[in-house]
Amino acid sequence: MAEGVSVVICCYNSAERLPRTLTHLAAQRVSEKLPWEVIVIDNASQDKTGEVALKIWDGIGTAPIRVVEEPRSGQAFARNRGMAEAEYDFVSFVDDDNWVSPDWVELVWQIMKSNPQVGACGGFSEAVCEVEPPTWFEHYKTSYAIGPENIKPGDVTNSPGWLWGAGLTIRKSAWQQLVFKGFSPLLQGRQRAKLSSGDDSELCFALRLAGWRLWYDPRLRFQHFLTAPRFKWAYLRRLHRAFGAASVAHDPYLFVLENLQAQSNAMPVWGNEIMAVLKSIYWKKRSIPSWLFSRRKVETLQIDGDLGRLLELLQRRTRYDLTIREIQKAGWRCAR
Repeated sequence: MAEGVSVVICCYNSAERLPRTLTHLAAQRVSEKLPWEVIVIDNASQDKTGEVALKIWDGIGTAPIRVVEEPRSGQAFARNRGMAEAEYDFVSFVDDDNWVSPDWVELVWQIMKSNPQVGACGGFSEAVCEVEPPTWFEHYKTSYAIGPENIKPGDVTNSPGWLWGAGLTIRKSAWQQLVFKGFSPLLQGRQRAKLSSGDDSELCFALRLAGWRLWYDPRLRFQHFLTAPRFKWAYLRRLHRAFGAASVAHDPYLFVLENLQAQSNAMPVWGNEIMAVLKSIYWKKRSIPSWLFSRRKVETLQIDGDLGRLLELLQRRTRYDLTIREIQKAGWRCAR
């Protein structure tokens, strides 16, 4: 595997957002001895994303750039294509609305090179808002992947055990080992306007089960540009329904990880999980009027999360228990 950094930008209709993202990326202060590249994954865009990327970079970029088309809609497909196309072992995923600091590429190289046991690394995200954010935003900013992922820098494999997809750097050799051993994700991430979620956490859980470590370094800083529509309460509610749905796919990984530590053979069954989420909604029954009228209360978002989880459990009812057993026996768990 060639040593260097591949910066991958997964895009869907990103023509308007890319200029500022690429301008920040072009301002990198990188050692002459450190090779790096930029790969734009055009994920079934309907605008001129690829053309804009090449035109902007042609006047300001110092590293090679490629535009690769990925016709299958879904962020996970785009990320997997980016991993496959990357020339270098350290693959840093920068969203089309992420403005990275000038030392981003150099720091990614230093952190991953110095910690060969680390399979993925994340950093610190700061919000840049198109409009004045509502008063509730500060309380819920982590729903937008804003703020420090962890208080203490360093190894975060067990606490909290996952990293945000925005600004996520992955060791390509770790990813290749997973794929070679048969790993196939359950989640596909954002699909166009659909707010699917959780594919980044799923990959972190898989890396942990394969023996890799997770790392957080607040020196890796980037600004996350948030547009006005994302500050609507209805958007935040949709996010929480997506979080609830994604939690069902996370269950098998979390069960196996907890089982490794607790040495317990107790396995959750689909029926028990259905009853648990129904009970959770029942105990919030006094908050249902607030939920119906979209009042801005934390209980409203909790109910949305419960409903997202409930609907996904119903969707996966025939495979829920089987998926847990499959991950328990998966060959990629021994990938490293």
